[in-house]
Amino acid sequence: MSTSDPSGTEPEEGGRPSFDKQPPSSGSPYDTPPGYGGQYGAPTGPGSPYDSPPPGYGPPPGGPGGPGEPGGPGDPYGSPYGAPGHGPGPVPGMPALGGWGARILATLADYVMVQVIAIVVLLPFLDFDEQNGWVGSFWLSGALYLVYGGLMLSRDGQTLGKKLMKVRVAMLADGSSPTPAAAWTRAAVFIVPALVCCGGLWWAVDGLFGVFDKPYRQCIHDKAAKTVVVSTV
Repeated sequence: MSTSDPSGTEPEEGGRPSFDKQPPSSGSPYDTPPGYGGQYGAPTGPGSPYDSPPPGYGPPPGGPGGPGEPGGPGDPYGSPYGAPGHGPGPVPGMPALGGWGARILATLADYVMVQVIAIVVLLPFLDFDEQNGWVGSFWLSGALYLVYGGLMLSRDGQTLGKKLMKVRVAMLADGSSPTPAAAWTRAAVFIVPALVCCGGLWWAVDGLFGVFDKPYRQCIHDKAAKTVVVSTV
């Protein structure tokens, strides 16, 4: 009666080696070709199409930046114009921000126009050789500017000066024309502090605030109204 070694070790003579000890033969059709691996034999080596996603996949360009950068953790509004963000913020493809030169000239054009109207209205009643004539024209021009700005901006985001300089005011959230509440808030925050106490000093502070604001160049009156100035070109 013959017995076999359960351990599968090779016998001294004439025996047959165990299959679990038999080395794989070179050139077997079941060998894994170089550069392939995994459960389904997907390519894994350099140059494999699985190394990187095909075009059109993966994170969108212009994604979130680092802390404090547009679209990053430090940006309260989301990403800047033209790039998707992580929360309420400007819509993708919104026009570029308006340049400072165009913004300043547009405001000057509007104010000079309103000031001339105020002087013409008050000319029969006030003596402009005296200080009270200029003070009166300043107050009237301020009141006219408030009404003019509130009405024009709530209509389409543009005053006559902004139309001339090809810029407009837009809601920061979606780029639409300012709501009536936003338009009147913007006009009031721009003009009322100057009338009440500070005159031109308020406008200087308001404008400089926008110069250093990132990333949307919002002056204080834009911050209050949640608006931004963009180009129409």
